[in-house]
Amino acid sequence: MAQLSDDCFAHGGKLMTTAEALSLLAEKVRCIAPIEIKAVPLCLGRILASDLLSSVNVPPHDNSAVDGYAVAYDDLVPGTSTVLPISERMAAGTPLPDKIKAQTAVRIFTGAVMSQGTDTVLMQEDCTLDQKGNVSIPSGIKRGANSRKAGEDVTAGTTIFSAGHSLKPQDLGLISAVGITEIPVRRPLQVALFSTGDELQNPGTTLKSGQVYDSNRFTITGLLQNLGCAVTDLGILNDDFETIRQALGEAAGKFDLILTSGGVSVGEEDHVKQAVECQGSLHAWRLAIKPGRPIALGQIGPTAFVGLPGNPVAVIVTFANFVRPLITLLSGGNIQAPHCFPVTAAFSHRKKADRREWIRVHLRNNNEGRLEAHKFPREGAGVLSSVCASDGFAELPEDLLTVEPGQTITYLPFNEVGL
Repeated sequence: MAQLSDDCFAHGGKLMTTAEALSLLAEKVRCIAPIEIKAVPLCLGRILASDLLSSVNVPPHDNSAVDGYAVAYDDLVPGTSTVLPISERMAAGTPLPDKIKAQTAVRIFTGAVMSQGTDTVLMQEDCTLDQKGNVSIPSGIKRGANSRKAGEDVTAGTTIFSAGHSLKPQDLGLISAVGITEIPVRRPLQVALFSTGDELQNPGTTLKSGQVYDSNRFTITGLLQNLGCAVTDLGILNDDFETIRQALGEAAGKFDLILTSGGVSVGEEDHVKQAVECQGSLHAWRLAIKPGRPIALGQIGPTAFVGLPGNPVAVIVTFANFVRPLITLLSGGNIQAPHCFPVTAAFSHRKKADRREWIRVHLRNNNEGRLEAHKFPREGAGVLSSVCASDGFAELPEDLLTVEPGQTITYLPFNEVGL
């Protein structure tokens, strides 16, 4: 297990902006996930550990993109139809033939290798056959039409994917297309997760007065699994210092990351902060954001620790925007800024200066067919249903103070941050 530097998350001073926090993560956090060799079909969602080069061209030979007739373009008569005898028949999988006879055509099918001497393919529906078996080719075809060149998709010697790339289904297909069967990938982070709070109960139990069902643990589990992490659910811990201290100490030697929700404030019943500090180090990142505010970042021995807020919407916002890139870096991946889009606001909103806010919205077409962002009517950080009823965030930067209907704002789709 790789060792994190003791001051990896250290920061002092005023509230951090989002950009400052992400910059600090990129500067100080390093990969801790070991490398393993896995069969390509088992690598969906994994982080590539080294560059992948192709040793072959894809396709390996010039081939036909359609069913039709392959010819040498220079054999065609300009401005009129050309009649040519058919000298060969080529189906997909047939070995590369000898050079065709001059002034002849090849009956060819999609994917078949182009015979030597041919460079252009006519679609069969554009051609006609006479009783002697000759093909009549209309004028107007372009040189090279309907012909796929060798190496058109991938050229031998090129890098198809770089280290740090998160592998998608189409990536596995391309890796297989160049003949690779096994690849080096990063092992999934082993993450321990628990919630704290005497008021929390697992779903399925009977609630007593003052109790609520725990939801954060299940939300966070899904977010972690979307990132390819192997999650161990340690359940709910009571607000007891010794219980929390012991659980943290045991997890520190077994996992790459410990993640909690709740219990990191300074109240008399918030024991997580003290339990971490007595065994390691803790730095509370005070972020200029809403919802969310503090994230407790630290470590216990070699194991990274993240303490998320207790309110469910704050958990989602802080995880999506800060914990997600942190886990990507620890896993050896490359941080990529999510794609945001300009949309029209269909709501009014006022906010404080120097603070970034994420407003829960859903998109709807207006009468002119343009997308508008509609704000969920309740803004509280405890309203989890607001995220379920929305499809993205309106991301309001630090220097924006007001939003009015008709104004162009930035829309961040949930699927860009794993939601």
